[in-house]
Amino acid sequence: MNLFELNDAFCTLQERDDLDPTVLADSLDAIQASREVKWDNIATWIDRNNATVDWVSKRIKELQDQKKHLENQSKSLITYLTDSIDDAGYKEARTDNHILKPRNYKASVVVTDDNKLPLTFVHTETKTIVRPDKKALYDALKAGEQVPGAHLEPNRGTVIK
Repeated sequence: MNLFELNDAFCTLQERDDLDPTVLADSLDAIQASREVKWDNIATWIDRNNATVDWVSKRIKELQDQKKHLENQSKSLITYLTDSIDDAGYKEARTDNHILKPRNYKASVVVTDDNKLPLTFVHTETKTIVRPDKKALYDALKAGEQVPGAHLEPNRGTVIK
């Protein structure tokens, strides 16, 4: 397989979203190249994936920030619109594209200081969280103990530098 065919084979695999781990492994095994060339291409692919993950994570945060900004802006605009219609003395306003009807919703409770509330208005709740002690489990399993409901699973990977 020449360099162009090899590059094309890896690009084709990278573009496919339907590959489960078994099919991916079989497809990589089918590529006719030396182990080192395959490993280098796979490491490059992993680097690309990691860079894309970083970009997507950053983009998600930007979009969440933009969403929050738009929600806050809409709240401010609704407040302004309601106040403006109320100040004009209208119960309903009509524009070319909208019918605007200010209305009363259920009042919101705002707690400014929890510590100043009388005890009759404070709900005390104790939660018990049951969580496995993974360090103790690891130590016991590593020492050869049999623990029902737990086992050690090998965790191997490769560092790409």
